[in-house]
Amino acid sequence: MTYRILVLDLDGTLTNSRKEITPPTLRAIEQAQEQGVTVVLASGRPTYGIAPLADQLRLDQKGGFVLSFNGGQIIDWRTKEVIYQQTLHPSLPPRLYEKSQQHGLPIVTYHDEVILSETENDPYLEEEAFINKMPIRRIDNFLDAIDAIGGSPTKCLMTGHPEQLVEVEREMKAEFADEMEIFRSAPFFLELMPKGIDKALSLSRLLEHLDMRREESIACGDGFNDLSMIRFAGLGVAMANAEDAVRNEADHITLSNEEDGVAAVIERFILST
Repeated sequence: MTYRILVLDLDGTLTNSRKEITPPTLRAIEQAQEQGVTVVLASGRPTYGIAPLADQLRLDQKGGFVLSFNGGQIIDWRTKEVIYQQTLHPSLPPRLYEKSQQHGLPIVTYHDEVILSETENDPYLEEEAFINKMPIRRIDNFLDAIDAIGGSPTKCLMTGHPEQLVEVEREMKAEFADEMEIFRSAPFFLELMPKGIDKALSLSRLLEHLDMRREESIACGDGFNDLSMIRFAGLGVAMANAEDAVRNEADHITLSNEEDGVAAVIERFILST
């Protein structure tokens, strides 16, 4: 099989623990691009948090794409055209905020280059800020801030101790399953997304736009929110550092993100063919 599109999760997959693309992985991606492979960055990060890596990989010159907000936005990085976008229904943020208050969990959303939060000094939010290279803007009232940016965000995020989030995720799925997508992108991040948004559906939309078949795609990931695209892709790849549930579903398990696992996939399935 000749693979024409390479879809990469970022944190725990493309980047190492310092959130950097290592030189061997960068070289392998450049070689794949030279062979005409389209590179897609698919992440729960907001678009602003993906942009530095997209620019480092020269997706604007090579014709790559960004699937941000777990696929809530699809962006042609060459033209910056938003091919697809979906937002939460305006009725949902007040109910999500109520849930966050009931459980004592921070809830945030995003606007341009900042993270909007009522909460300060939360280690999980600080991790989110570090990952995305985005500052946290302290707000007095979450719902007022939502109204100020239009009332329909592309994504909200709750953070908390992993054991607590397991229970909150179960409860919220029971209540909101017909209205939105709820899943953990990391043990301490609970993603709150519009209905019908996940990485597989977003990849399917992009493939249709590009007139490509899913059999021609490789998808690499490590987290719960990567499961759908790993199942969907022609070759679904889990990192060695992936969650057990992710590795169990993969067609292939590569090296960890600390061992240039993405480079190993490129060398085996793209460059050697």
